[in-house]
Amino acid sequence: MAKKMVKKKKLRIFRLLLIFLILGVFFLTIYFYFHMNIQNIIIKGNHYLSDDEVIQTAGITNYPSFASTFSPSMKKRLMHIPLIEKVEIKRSFYHVLMIQIQERQPLFRKLENGKVVLDNYKEVELDKVYSLPTLMNYVPNTKYKKFVLGMKKIHTDILGQVSEIEYQPNEHDKDRFLLYMNDGNSVYLTLTKFAMLNYYNDVITQLEGKKGILYLDSGNHFKIME
Repeated sequence: MAKKMVKKKKLRIFRLLLIFLILGVFFLTIYFYFHMNIQNIIIKGNHYLSDDEVIQTAGITNYPSFASTFSPSMKKRLMHIPLIEKVEIKRSFYHVLMIQIQERQPLFRKLENGKVVLDNYKEVELDKVYSLPTLMNYVPNTKYKKFVLGMKKIHTDILGQVSEIEYQPNEHDKDRFLLYMNDGNSVYLTLTKFAMLNYYNDVITQLEGKKGILYLDSGNHFKIME
C-alpha cells in the first residue's frame, strides 16, 4: 500500500507542475505579446499622403508598445487630416499594424485664395504641392456645384495634365469652360461633357504633335493654331 501512495503523490505533483508550467507559458506569452513594440506598419490606400505623414499623425513614429496603441485614438488623429475620408485600423500577429485609408480627391486650386477644393466641396489649405489645375476666375454659385461634379468625373492622371481653368460663357452656352493643358493645347468643355476629357490622350495622339484648341463644348473638332 505504501508504494502505491508514493506513486499517486508523484503523479499529482507532476500534474501540478505541468499545470503551473502551462499557466506560466500562457501568461508570459500574453505579457510579451502586449508589451512588445510594433514590428511592422503597413499603410494602404494612400495616394496623396505619404506613409511618413500617416505614421507621424497617428503618433506611432517610434514604433511604440503594441498594447499602448489604441485604434480609436489613432483614428481620431488621422481623421483630422482633410484629405482622409475614412480610416480602418487592423492588428495581426507578429505585432503588425495595418492602416487602410480612403482619401478624398483634390480637384483644383482657387487662384483667389490659394485653397484646394476637395471632392466634398470643402476648401482646405495644403502645404504640399499637388499637380492640380488652378481655377483662374469666379464661377457663379448657380454653376459652381455642377462644375465640381464635372471635375470629379475627370480621372486623376488627366486632371494632372490641366494647368489652368477659366469660366468662359458665351451667348450660346452659359456652362462653358476653357481648360489650358500642360502640353500647350486648350480644350473647351461644357458642364455636361467634362467626362469626355478622359479621352484627351487618345485624341491628341491622332494629331501628330499639332497644337491648337479642342472643342468639346459643341461638336467635337480641333482647330490648329496658326
